Amino acid sequence: MAWQSTYKYARISARKARLIVDLIRGRDVQDALNILKFTHNRAAGMISKTLKSAVANAQEAEADVESLIVHEARIDEGPVMKRFQPKDRGRAHPILKRTSHIVVSVEELA
Repeated sequence: MAWQSTYKYARISARKARLIVDLIRGRDVQDALNILKFTHNRAAGMISKTLKSAVANAQEAEADVESLIVHEARIDEGPVMKRFQPKDRGRAHPILKRTSHIVVSVEELA
């Protein structure tokens, strides 16, 4: 049985967040939380929050929290907010404010 948690429309690009989520995939939940705690990256806080929510979902279903592993951890691209920066001679340069959807799933080790 797997329990899942999703953080939608996180204001970070998927490319930056994927670097951090690759560190925890397949690990024990406590190890993953320790890695995220000591990773100095903005995405680590968002992923940690999602992982804790998935663990709480498992705990609500009376799963053994000590034997949980990170079954699935993925970052999907969300919608892009398009803004423009004024430049010289009346030109405008686009600025893409990217968002992402963070999905973390935990599973009980049988």
